[in-house]
Amino acid sequence: MSRFLKKIYTWMLGKTTIPFKIVFSDGSHCTHGNAPPEFTIRYRTKAAELNSAVFLGWGLIESYISGEVDIDGDLKAIIRASADNEAPLAETARQTRIFHPLVRIRNFWHEVVFGNRRSNQGVRNALAHYNRGSDLFWQYLDPTMTYTCAYWKEGTRNLREAQENKLDHVCRKLRLKPGERLVDVGGGWGSLLFHAVKHYGVTGTNLSPTINQNRWLLEKARKEGLADKIAVQEKDFREVEGVFDKYASLGVYEHAGKGQLRDWVRAMARCLKPGGIGLLHFIAHDRPMETDFFIRKHIFPGGYIPGLTETIDLMAFHGLEILDIENLRRHYALTLDEWAAMFDANWETIHAFNPDLFDERFRRTWRIYLHFCAEAFRAKNAVLRLYQITFSKGNTTEYPMDRGFLYAT
Repeated sequence: MSRFLKKIYTWMLGKTTIPFKIVFSDGSHCTHGNAPPEFTIRYRTKAAELNSAVFLGWGLIESYISGEVDIDGDLKAIIRASADNEAPLAETARQTRIFHPLVRIRNFWHEVVFGNRRSNQGVRNALAHYNRGSDLFWQYLDPTMTYTCAYWKEGTRNLREAQENKLDHVCRKLRLKPGERLVDVGGGWGSLLFHAVKHYGVTGTNLSPTINQNRWLLEKARKEGLADKIAVQEKDFREVEGVFDKYASLGVYEHAGKGQLRDWVRAMARCLKPGGIGLLHFIAHDRPMETDFFIRKHIFPGGYIPGLTETIDLMAFHGLEILDIENLRRHYALTLDEWAAMFDANWETIHAFNPDLFDERFRRTWRIYLHFCAEAFRAKNAVLRLYQITFSKGNTTEYPMDRGFLYAT
């Protein structure tokens, strides 16, 4: 088995200049490069070797999560080495399906079992990630508790500043005015709503099924004297009630699910008044393609990374005019770097909150998620994007003709 795996690693990583080492369960090993390895993969069982042989990188990740493989050194270097062996961007962007047939079957079955076709399953999927208790997220997010891509404009010194930049960047794009009604779909702990209420004088509604986050948000609003300015609708995205002047959704459209994008855009258009302005902020591919199986199984069940092109088509169908599209891909790599570093630094505190829930398996899963995703957004042939689409319901008559208002002091 070790001889066969050596051939697989030569095929998967052999073109990189990054030095690495593979240690097999029988004690044999292979090395790549003459310098000290930037990462070392250590197999503890033959079952883990078989998992890698059958499922390749997906099998390696799952064996690492289960503890049958240890990885020493820089996790991000594995993604860099893998990217060195992949095709240029023009080719990777054309590969719309997962190339591994067995993984593709597992991905299909995940959609059958965990897809968001029903609202109650969509709620369960959202709770699976976000309803783990705020204590966990406090340890790797910034003090605003913003769990979406930050905005690292020139001169930004830390993650908190970058997130505050993003919140204001969104509010400026929305052209918020005192007294307007803003709905934030999937607003998490309410960072956008608190910013918009305090600095722009709006009233805000968070639409989200995540119980823990909603309770935390409402308690904070009460303590800060904003209980009459911030409300919660504890519902699935399809069930939003009311009509609003402005609409925002930051990093939640990806949870709609593969077959539910039309439902999302329909609900988005329905709850926005004619002439109202909205902003949709989401991880995307440029073209529709299959979403990575690891992310769907272990991190965001039922999720689907939308294509920009299919989203634009749906928005046009529902009478939404696109005013601006901004790609924040590189900003997200920097944001994930910060989250990964904070998670590692504060792991002992996280573990102490609930040792049964936040166990070694959880630590390994979250490390792979944060470190691998950071590098996946930075890779030279990355197909991942982070888009902000600003739009109006119907053709706009009042939105500025240039972008100067976004950057004015």
